[in-house]
Amino acid sequence: MNRIICIILFTCTLLSAQAQQRSQTIRGRILDDQSQTPVVGATVLIKDSEPLLGATTDTEGYFAIRQVPIGRHTLQISSIGYEPRVIPELLLGSGKEVVLEVKLRESLTQMQEVVIRASDADKGKAINELATVSARSLTVEETSRYAATFDDPARAVLTYAGVSTGGDDLLNEIVIRGNSPKGLLWRLEGVEIPNPNHFANIGSSAGGISMLSNNVLGASDFYTGAFPAQYGNASSGIFDLSLRKGNFEKREHAFQAGLLGIAAASEGPLAKGSRASYVLNYRYSTLALIDKVGIPILGDQEDVTFQDLSFKLHLPAGKSGVFSLWGLAGRNTYGYQPDESNGDWWHEENTHQMGVAGLTHTFYLSHDTYVESVMSASSYSIDNLIDSLYLRPEEDERFQEGTLRFSTYINHKFNARHSLRVGFIGSRLSYDLYSQEYFPEQDQLVTYIDEAGNTGMLQAYANWQVRPSEALTLNGGMHYTHFALNGSSYVEPRIGFRLKSGKGAITGGAGLHSRMESLALYMAEKENTDGTTSQLNKDLDFLRAAHGVIGYEMPLGTDWRLKTEVYYQYLYDVPVWGQDTTTNPFLQSFSSLNSFDGFTPEKLSNRGTGSNYGIEFTLEKFFTNQYYLMATASLYESRYKGIDGVERDTRFNGNFIYNVMGGREIKVGKGGNNLLSLNGRAIFAGGKREAPILLQESRDLGYTVYNWNRNFEQRLSNYMRFDIGISYRKNKERSSSIWALNIQNVLGRSNEYGRYYSSFSDTIISGSQVGIFPNLSYRVEF
Repeated sequence: MNRIICIILFTCTLLSAQAQQRSQTIRGRILDDQSQTPVVGATVLIKDSEPLLGATTDTEGYFAIRQVPIGRHTLQISSIGYEPRVIPELLLGSGKEVVLEVKLRESLTQMQEVVIRASDADKGKAINELATVSARSLTVEETSRYAATFDDPARAVLTYAGVSTGGDDLLNEIVIRGNSPKGLLWRLEGVEIPNPNHFANIGSSAGGISMLSNNVLGASDFYTGAFPAQYGNASSGIFDLSLRKGNFEKREHAFQAGLLGIAAASEGPLAKGSRASYVLNYRYSTLALIDKVGIPILGDQEDVTFQDLSFKLHLPAGKSGVFSLWGLAGRNTYGYQPDESNGDWWHEENTHQMGVAGLTHTFYLSHDTYVESVMSASSYSIDNLIDSLYLRPEEDERFQEGTLRFSTYINHKFNARHSLRVGFIGSRLSYDLYSQEYFPEQDQLVTYIDEAGNTGMLQAYANWQVRPSEALTLNGGMHYTHFALNGSSYVEPRIGFRLKSGKGAITGGAGLHSRMESLALYMAEKENTDGTTSQLNKDLDFLRAAHGVIGYEMPLGTDWRLKTEVYYQYLYDVPVWGQDTTTNPFLQSFSSLNSFDGFTPEKLSNRGTGSNYGIEFTLEKFFTNQYYLMATASLYESRYKGIDGVERDTRFNGNFIYNVMGGREIKVGKGGNNLLSLNGRAIFAGGKREAPILLQESRDLGYTVYNWNRNFEQRLSNYMRFDIGISYRKNKERSSSIWALNIQNVLGRSNEYGRYYSSFSDTIISGSQVGIFPNLSYRVEF
């Protein structure tokens, strides 16, 4: 009897242990990085698994490793004739499979046996094989892991060297190496898109909340200078985003609720056995939802809503290639209703909408040649009305822009040493623009713009990649742009290199770049004395920039890396005030390099210049052994000249940026199936700049008077912020639950927003940015 009881207890113990050991599937596809063709027979192994777990790719490059214990794993990928790859610390949860697309680089030395050394040397390397310097990839897991990013890739890159905020923590502006945020280009699925952020302004590249969702985003590339030849219409930086493919074998879903929104996502196969898949996400404002059930958190006078949708359909078509249909759309509104009982007359309504959809086709002409084409359509509109008790408009703006774009390129891999990419982009730009403002002094409504029509832009590029040896990679190319509105054209040569030297690598790049202004700026009009109107800026050229960067990367062991870059940027053809006769010091010192957004009907000229130069350091410990660290230091100068030829600091010349970020994961629960994650980020940077205030003149007039002769001479107080993030992942049999608390500015430091004169206190007052900003969220994957 005792023996039977012991057997039963032992069996129950085994069953309990097996039940606690959660498992999941890792699947994916291995491709050649130049020809995008499948790598057949590649070996994919899970490092240090016992027993050894692995798989071999089939004739289409696909693999699947099943029954993998949940947790973090390192993948080793090898194939004869290719350089081996190591993908470290993949997070595998019980509620969702991991689906990968990995690209291998052909080796110049044909080897019969591959030896893999686990190294993170390529960790963070740009996905685009044409990028050699000032570029880094950003994964969805990193965006979610970094403290207080709120799943926003724009907020995640603030820790990278050379990157800072625009001076308002409510917005996700990206200031790169002292440049205006306007110089950033957003791309999605290989084509330019409008600003993908809620609560944006005309001409800006930022907003309050990102429309992008981690539920559908794939790994993306972020550039801070010296861009490859395929990129145009960017002067400061590029965010090249991609949407991932859905799981083509299993339906999976996610639901997330937080203070910033409630989202639902789904993905899975479109047809069994077809390898066609879908992935989609929809999100709605939490505050708006609470308000609709009768709990007005913001009060009865204010109303804030936003919603967004993103999706991708992946459609393999056999010999006809691969199609994908994708899209992103968002809408947000803000309203303020006056309270007449309190003498309140202010009424405001603001609506912002953005949408883009595209069809991508990849066709393989041969094993070494493919063509990728994208047809996309986008729409962007901002409607803003401010009036007095609905009677008299104070401001009335209606901006609508639409784009039809066709982009295509052919990529041919001659051999392991040479490849060529040639592309063309044609864009039809349409617009319907209206802006009017009331001036009480003259009791007059002034129309700044009332134009509708269309124009076009053509771009073409070519890039040749040469690998003379295993150690050296060269990228040389040319980008051409023609703007049909005023007939201007720009030819921009580019070059980049990467040279392995010992254990490290020397990197570099140089080239010319340009950025168009908003269509509203070109089309804005001003009334002449005879009653006619003129478009004074229709012939304005693009802002031009010459970039030069050289850097050095040194791995320190298997999971540490030290990286430094020195850069110089010369900016020319910068829009500044266009009339020499002005004696107004504000106008004399005006430059678009200091602008966040907007437009002006005043005449501008391309006679301004500027320069940005500095040095950046990054010390990074990649995520291994359950923790990661990153420390960056940036020392820089950002200067410009207006129409008066006086060299001044730009608004964004903070002179230094120091960042420290890190985190730790702790296995908890039975069998260590659950994860507790602790993350922190500290930012210390020089403040933004503005003109000093003339105190006595302000006292005499009763309002703030700035000394425009010394514009941007005064730097605001240093910016300091500490963010924390805490999350707990509980893995159940068929689902995962994640609780997360992220707090921006957890110490509640009052960072300066700007200064103004207060006649009430007869002193200069410092306006503050947002204080503590928390976001509690819950997510379930199943």
